[in-house]
Amino acid sequence: MDPIGWAYVSVGAGVAALALAAYSALRVMASPAAGERVQEPAGAIRDGAMAFLLREYTWAAAFVVIMSVLIFTLLDWGWWGTVAYVLGAVLSAVAGLVGISAATAANTRTAEAARQGGVRRALPVAFRGGAVAGFSVAGLGLAGLGFAYLVLHEWLEVADAVEMITAVGLGGSTVALFACVGGGIYAKAADVGADLAGKLEAGLAEDDRRNPAAIADSVGDNVGGVAGFGADLFETYVGSLVAPIVYAAFVFGTSGLGVRAVVFPLAVAAVGTAASILGSFAVRPRGVKLAAALHRGTYSAAVLTLLGVFGLVYWVFDGVEGVDHPLGLFVAVAAGLVIGLAASRISEVFTSDHHRPVKEIARQSGAGPTPVVLEGISDGMRSAAFSISAVAAGVAGSYWAGSWAIPESGGFYGVTIAAVGVGSILAITASVGAFAPIADNASAIAQMSREPSRVREATDSLAALGGATAPAARGFAAGSAAVTMLALLVAWRELVNSAAASAGRGAVLDTINVLRPGTLVGLLLGGGCVFLIAALNVKAASRAAGRMINEVRGRFREGPGSRKGRAWAQLANRVNVPAGTVLRGLLLPVVMAVALPLSIGFIDVQALGGFLVGALVTGLLLAVSMVNAGGAWSNAKKLVEVGAYGGEGSDAHEAAVIGDTIGDPFKDSAGPALNVAVKVMMMVSLVFASAFVG
Repeated sequence: MDPIGWAYVSVGAGVAALALAAYSALRVMASPAAGERVQEPAGAIRDGAMAFLLREYTWAAAFVVIMSVLIFTLLDWGWWGTVAYVLGAVLSAVAGLVGISAATAANTRTAEAARQGGVRRALPVAFRGGAVAGFSVAGLGLAGLGFAYLVLHEWLEVADAVEMITAVGLGGSTVALFACVGGGIYAKAADVGADLAGKLEAGLAEDDRRNPAAIADSVGDNVGGVAGFGADLFETYVGSLVAPIVYAAFVFGTSGLGVRAVVFPLAVAAVGTAASILGSFAVRPRGVKLAAALHRGTYSAAVLTLLGVFGLVYWVFDGVEGVDHPLGLFVAVAAGLVIGLAASRISEVFTSDHHRPVKEIARQSGAGPTPVVLEGISDGMRSAAFSISAVAAGVAGSYWAGSWAIPESGGFYGVTIAAVGVGSILAITASVGAFAPIADNASAIAQMSREPSRVREATDSLAALGGATAPAARGFAAGSAAVTMLALLVAWRELVNSAAASAGRGAVLDTINVLRPGTLVGLLLGGGCVFLIAALNVKAASRAAGRMINEVRGRFREGPGSRKGRAWAQLANRVNVPAGTVLRGLLLPVVMAVALPLSIGFIDVQALGGFLVGALVTGLLLAVSMVNAGGAWSNAKKLVEVGAYGGEGSDAHEAAVIGDTIGDPFKDSAGPALNVAVKVMMMVSLVFASAFVG
């Protein structure tokens, strides 16, 4: 096959992923719909989620217009660069809309399946709903990027085609930042309101129909856990493909090796997508071990990907001049997959109630909230140290493998290929991640509509499974983001050096000298910027939560009759997180993620290099620590609620709830937002690299 044929194959694989998403959507819609009693709260959840998402996208659209003007005026790309940027933004937005639509259709059908056939019948429905979101993210990302490459590079033969492809990634990153930050703030404000004002103060269950925050809490699961998480993965996926394409194009040139090295990431992604499609059919519950069904799909996809890539490296690189050992590139892909799975496993150990850290937090809840908080912070820090060690080992292994495969400049190509390896099975991992909020919604709807106890037991089992798998999915996403950031940093250096050479200045970034004063200043600013973004995110969630708590208290002050429940649509509109509060809270972090690298880059490229390194290392550690600490607090609370150490209503339960409410903005808002913000900084630097040097 002509090497460029793999670009066509990647588009075909992306279309196949979208076809599976459509098939899964049809299977979900074919499942029996619930009765009117269930449809009423479900309709309020759906309307609230879509209303918030559309308002969020309106703000994002205004930002996209501003960035489009900057790209058109500061870069010599003409209209094609702007079109590529808008394409990435549109694809990311569509992925979010599709995910929300699927999740809000699947939640009621999951509850109905639980009523008709228990967990065994409900789990496939919830997973298919997640698969619509997961395979839409992968399909749109792969097909969109492959199509952009073919149009710009092959069909129109645009001079700066490879550089323009980076704009597709920046477009996806822009929307992802709004979706992840805004959705996370909303979700956690609603969750905190439901816990503190509804559960502790009023003595109501989180999903009790008399809890005025119940609808907003379920809306938050969708805008944060589905749209926000999906946008994060879309950005990571596209970035992981952009980095090796850029590196190969500028390091290996237009030689036979160069062309093959450019299309190889698309080929790996195509193989991984095909493996994910096959792995999705392995998700079938057998016996009582529900988690095994989801793990089976992920591990099956990983094994099939490795088998496919083993043959692929010889098909693409065997006998090519400059490639001594094609097997080395297989090892680089495998190293990336191992990083993702190791990060996922580390997160699972520190956040699952089957392991010691969460059990210890639950045990400490009997002594009050202070030991709970301290134990969670400690475990979050420990997990970050283990996770970054796994990333470091994987990066070292992929660099060695790349150098073994391609002795001349192949080391960093191996690192960029490892990023593709982590994201190769994104479709199935994103599906598992989206499963969690669907299962949680189904449990909430069953509680609100007062389904029989056997139904609630089934949906609660699914929700518990989602609570256990969501942190692991977050861990996989963090590992993927870490390697993608490193790959983007490597690609950025090559773009800067290429632009400098074109301007007759020679290489300006052979090394990033941290002992140079300007670079050292950039390094410190990068680390400080990460903490400031995290602080702004937590503060925004805190303020929005305060508004929510006051709304809930006001609802209760209306009198005893107010607890009997009103029309669900009225309840959803009356007690809600003010969207304006949430969106204003995300504006400054978004502006910082774009404006700071732009400002520093036009002043000193070396300083920008230090800034990006500081943001990368600090952001990775802080994000993993916050996500895993929050996940541990959340599952410790659930462990107490099922009867451990006194159960619901005990002092231990109150302490565990306090830990959970602290962890809510950590794990689902600030932590994930840091990964997105740092990747946005990388993408901005990559897109405007030529302008910095010029």
